[in-house]
Amino acid sequence: MSSAVILETIMYICFGASWPMSINRSYKSRSTKGKSLMFMCFIGFGYLCGIGAKLITGTFNLAFYVLVLNIVLVSTDIGLYFRNKKIEAAEEAKQAIETVEAAEEIGEAVANAEAVGAIEEAVAEHLD
Repeated sequence: MSSAVILETIMYICFGASWPMSINRSYKSRSTKGKSLMFMCFIGFGYLCGIGAKLITGTFNLAFYVLVLNIVLVSTDIGLYFRNKKIEAAEEAKQAIETVEAAEEIGEAVANAEAVGAIEEAVAEHLD
């Protein structure tokens, strides 16, 4: 294996080393905060271009397999991004429903208070 291939492989390993941590964070946090879908897509596109170059040249060395691993990791993080988007949307919908229900309860309480007030007025007029 040439020193150029070794250096290229080390470069891809360094680029890919952060993806397991990012995947873990995405999985545990169930949030898209701090994530950029566009960034992940650009990185994934770059890896795909690297894989394409290796396929065109027929260079199936260690760097090729590290590129394949990196695209799998990026794709996993992108998948988790969409999962987390759904989770966030469901939580927002739940909060909206709770807000509407609370508003309805307040409305009912106000209506009941007004009804009680009207009854008290009627009783007071009748007693006078």
